[in-house]
Amino acid sequence: MLKHLAIKDFVIVDRIELDFMPGFTVLTGETGAGKSILIDALMLALGERGDTSQIRLGCERAEINVTFDISRLPGLLHWLDENDLQGDQDSCLMRRIIETNGRSRSYINGHTVTLQQLRSVGEYLVAIHSQHAHQSLLQKDVQRELLDAFSGCGDLGRAVKAAYQNWQDCYQQRIAMEQRAAESRDKREQLDWQLHELSALNFTLEEWQILQADHSRLTHVAALQAAAEMGMDVLSERENAVLAQINTVNGQLQNLLEYDRQLKTITDLLDSAQIQLQESVYELKHYHQHLDLDPQVLQDIEQRLSTVHTTARKFRVTPEELPQLLETITHQLETLGSDSDISHLQVLEADAQAKYHNQAKELSAARQKASKALSQQVSAAMQRVAMIGGEFSVVLTLLAQGNANGLEQIEFQVAAHKGLPLRPLAKVASGGELSRISLAIQVITSKVGVVPTLIFDEVDVGIGGQVAEIVGNLLKKLGKERQVLCITHLPQVAATGDQQWQVVKSAGKTENQQIISKINILDPQERVEEIARMLGGVNITETTRQHATEMLQSGLAD
Repeated sequence: MLKHLAIKDFVIVDRIELDFMPGFTVLTGETGAGKSILIDALMLALGERGDTSQIRLGCERAEINVTFDISRLPGLLHWLDENDLQGDQDSCLMRRIIETNGRSRSYINGHTVTLQQLRSVGEYLVAIHSQHAHQSLLQKDVQRELLDAFSGCGDLGRAVKAAYQNWQDCYQQRIAMEQRAAESRDKREQLDWQLHELSALNFTLEEWQILQADHSRLTHVAALQAAAEMGMDVLSERENAVLAQINTVNGQLQNLLEYDRQLKTITDLLDSAQIQLQESVYELKHYHQHLDLDPQVLQDIEQRLSTVHTTARKFRVTPEELPQLLETITHQLETLGSDSDISHLQVLEADAQAKYHNQAKELSAARQKASKALSQQVSAAMQRVAMIGGEFSVVLTLLAQGNANGLEQIEFQVAAHKGLPLRPLAKVASGGELSRISLAIQVITSKVGVVPTLIFDEVDVGIGGQVAEIVGNLLKKLGKERQVLCITHLPQVAATGDQQWQVVKSAGKTENQQIISKINILDPQERVEEIARMLGGVNITETTRQHATEMLQSGLAD
């Protein structure tokens, strides 16, 4: 439960420190005194977004510190352990700072955290019911969420929504695939014949290089043959062939070596030249013998080159790009998809639909059971808030296909008095009746929750008299099970509190001093004066005080 709250430089609060107690605590005070500021500060510490306008004028930052006793919240203790945010045993300290430069800092047990982590912890600790809750109850989404919370199926409801989204995603993928099927078939046919033609060409870059080289050689074969013949003739076959002349020179020099050994270097070089030239002659003869003079070979090469060029022009690429084009087309065919892809998506869709329906049916069964219990309990509560004969009903209307929220539409219906037909809650004419029904619903649904601290922010707007006293007793009874805080303007509700705090607003002593909001914890006599003020306004008489005393004694006795 909430143990301690410290507020510093927040709106019109300079510094407040409060120790909270179990049971039912009421906060009262004149309009504008700052009662809701306490709730705003608490919500800020629990992860609500804040801004610099919440910093008290002239101050550098606003700071809120809240301490909770979490000894009876094993789920939260486990969450803190998982997120490595442990603190003092069985305690949780939450801190929020907002600075004038716009920076906001958040802490849990001294560890820096995100706003989402604050909110996650806050969901375990506090539930706040605002004065506008009766308006939000008119919304179908809120009604559904209340029923699911009452049935304890909040997690299942979220699972159903996720399963529905998965089913719809699979459905959309299948539809998109089927819509593209005809286009894919046409594309596949085009790619198939392209692949067939390129595969049949059986063309590689290596072949292209060989073809170009062979074509160049064969188109110049006559010149090559003449050059080879001339080379053989000059080197070895004519009368004054080069080899013969070198042999003559080398022989003469060899004969003179005995007279000058320096000639040895020259004769060695000539020997080498003679050997190289003789090898050249052999290679020329070999080359000449194997020169292909068959015109059919050249014709075949030219035909192959023509086929390659024709194919390249057809596909609007160069011959060198044909092998890469073949790889690209093959990859496109592999990724294009096939009828088996559609079949696979159909299987996935059917599985997702089945999972959704199974979870949705489980949720429907829980809602059916909870709707009866909630209808009975709220109807009984309506009798206690002066709506004798009134009836409340949670109506579940089956949806043909279901949606993200399940297989039924949920609507709260009410008959304000006996004999009236059930009508949608949104069509209840009287604001006072709507407020009472809303309060009855909030009290009933709060009982089934696990959050230890409940805060009611002026939820008793629009009621008074005997009904207000009944509402006070309802909240007091709820305070026996949980820690309940209620901001109220009704003396009947205030009188039922186990303790009462008064919020007061004081002006500064000089013009430059700001208005300050403070909270006073009232003793029994001060409670009499405050309730008398709530009863009688400015002029408080002894009769009013006596009435306040009687109300307080009656409230404490209940």
